[in-house]
Amino acid sequence: MHRRALLQWLAASPVLTLPGALRAAMDPGLGKPSDALDVFDFERAASQIVPPAHWGYLQSGVDGDVTRDANHTAYSKWKLVPRRFVDVSKIDMATTVLGTAMASPIMTSPIGGLRALHVEADIGVARATKAKQQNQIVSTQMSDVLEDIIAARGAPVWFQLYTTNKLEATRAMVQRAQRAGCPVVCVTVDLPAGRNTVTANRLRRNDTRVCGNCHQTDANGNPRQGLSTKPMFTGLDTNGLGLTSPSLNWDFIKRLKDMTSMKVVIKGIEAEEDAQLAVENGADGILVSNHGGRALESGRGTIESLPGVVKGAAGRIPVMVDGGIRRGTDAFKALALGASAVGIGRPYAWGLSCFGAAGVERVLDILNMELRLAMVGCGARNVREIKASSLVAA
Repeated sequence: MHRRALLQWLAASPVLTLPGALRAAMDPGLGKPSDALDVFDFERAASQIVPPAHWGYLQSGVDGDVTRDANHTAYSKWKLVPRRFVDVSKIDMATTVLGTAMASPIMTSPIGGLRALHVEADIGVARATKAKQQNQIVSTQMSDVLEDIIAARGAPVWFQLYTTNKLEATRAMVQRAQRAGCPVVCVTVDLPAGRNTVTANRLRRNDTRVCGNCHQTDANGNPRQGLSTKPMFTGLDTNGLGLTSPSLNWDFIKRLKDMTSMKVVIKGIEAEEDAQLAVENGADGILVSNHGGRALESGRGTIESLPGVVKGAAGRIPVMVDGGIRRGTDAFKALALGASAVGIGRPYAWGLSCFGAAGVERVLDILNMELRLAMVGCGARNVREIKASSLVAA
């Protein structure tokens, strides 16, 4: 109890601005990034550092967290098929998706409010993705200024877009992202009308800090959406502005394409029929996603949705996937089922929480190492050779 109280006090103190190694040293099992042997080591360490309310924000699914958990456990429904007598002395993990070159097909998916986890926030992720030459997708609700993130990365990033309920605000953000050099906009469509984040609300009750010291709050003292404080909304009229719109339909994709020359990826497609419609309505790509299990409590992991979406797209546009990837073998399975690239969310956030950019780098190193070994074991010398024949249903 005393240790927990101390950690809560430290979480609310200026210690959050100290180097990640010093903060992580509070957990004797993880004193430096290289101590982590898999991403779960970072999860355990981060749980001891991140304040309860912020941890709840990161870890929560919706309702009973069934879909959140299914995102990872569903990968066990496929097994790898080892191959022998293949010359695997040279493994090439590089790929290119929608004109963006990547050292491996592992991307960092968008997470808003990263400064709640570490002072380095989005810029720390940018430094890590720059070092490892991985693709980075930034959230509409990023903590740092978009242009500063791109400068830190030294290359363009993909921009995740919430549709908002006001087209003029959406247009302003999209055009700003294009001016900043973003080549791709990933429009999120899986949260049309709210969600029930039980775990986040429960853990918030365990946080002894006063939310109003950092957040706008409702009548009960709970943090509420404050778009005016988010860098991407600077200069916009946020009065009555919401992140999403329940009246959204396929016409929005045409409107979006009319307002930008960026490639348009639809993030949140999970059905074969919607994949077909995405192609018909001019989408340039699809990111299969259920918001980390924080949209609908469907009980289906995104890897279970992937084959149907790939079938619906029929090779006409690239299909990517995020949700539940915790091992390089998970990434391999997604690629074998037709994904062009895979996104990670919570794992890099855990690394960021512990060590800033260095923690994110270590997470990418671990997953890339595991993916490389899976390719070696299955005789895939490059990403193109990762095929469905490498898998068998459990």
